Amino acid sequence: MEALRRDMWQGLNAQDKEAWMRKLVRQLPDGMVYEGLETFERFGQRMETGIFTEDGLRFVFVPGDQVTLGWDRWQHGMNEETSADLHETVSEYGVEDVDSFLASQMSPVRTVNIAPMLVECELISLGWIEVSKEEAFAQENPDFPSALEQFKQSEIREYELHQQFRLIRQSENEVRILWFNEGIELEDVVREEAAAGFGLLTEDEWEYIYGGGCRTLFPWGDSFDYTMRLKHFGSLEGVDEIVDGLAETASSRVEEKDDCPYDLELPNFFGVQFAGDPYKYELTLDSAGDVMPKGGDGGSLICGGTGPLVGFLPAAAVYYRDVNASELDWEDLMDTMMYRRVVRLAELAL
Repeated sequence: MEALRRDMWQGLNAQDKEAWMRKLVRQLPDGMVYEGLETFERFGQRMETGIFTEDGLRFVFVPGDQVTLGWDRWQHGMNEETSADLHETVSEYGVEDVDSFLASQMSPVRTVNIAPMLVECELISLGWIEVSKEEAFAQENPDFPSALEQFKQSEIREYELHQQFRLIRQSENEVRILWFNEGIELEDVVREEAAAGFGLLTEDEWEYIYGGGCRTLFPWGDSFDYTMRLKHFGSLEGVDEIVDGLAETASSRVEEKDDCPYDLELPNFFGVQFAGDPYKYELTLDSAGDVMPKGGDGGSLICGGTGPLVGFLPAAAVYYRDVNASELDWEDLMDTMMYRRVVRLAELAL
């Protein structure tokens, strides 16, 4: 197992890495296939790693490590642009001590041991399930037929009727239909995935996978990257006008037409993709097995007109914790909750 720690893994040649990956596959859940090595590089970190598939879905091998997680101080400090933006934004809400404000939003600093694992690259929606057009019509929702027809005639990328149905344009003639899965409970998800040989991420594992153990506020550094294309903003040119137009109704959401992935949606240095959307949460569990949502705040900050820097802290800052998540009931979390499956290799007899 020592070879599956990050420092040792990075020192192996491709042939030895291949041998370890082929050794792993014999003890993985049924249907898991090893596809080969692939290299990912982003934010100054680089990893050559194994790719696995299960029923067409991709997993990457993530080596283990001992890392320091959490945030309470700057590693290098903000640049002038980020500092001015942050101070101006939070001062409108009566915040004078910016450093204390940021630290209060982050998980505590701690040193942890992360075991090697296979991690699902893309996210699975918890609250929404894909259905056929026939299955959707069988629900007899009075709003669905007209909404589907209007959506087909429009050019928008996505439409959602709150906790009822969601329409997503795949191509000019293809529309994905998702229905809200209001009956599912966390215990059901944990039990079903465990029976299939999978687990769910802990908060420690999520922070490691997202930041790789970085000590900076963002995975790329302490300063915000204003060259990014962000969901809900697009290019950050003309951002003041965009912020003014971000208000949305509580009953429905319409997404702009744009087929290109946003910067925070792209695979990171482990080959893992994140939602990159403060409206979304990713499900992780704390040490007691309770829900600890990561990667978002349900859109609270961005809806408050805070702009991209503060609005995207929940989605971009590695160690952000939504301090208000515990006040939400399960149905509210389900609406925007995503999750991914993992296989913890330390639990296998390698």
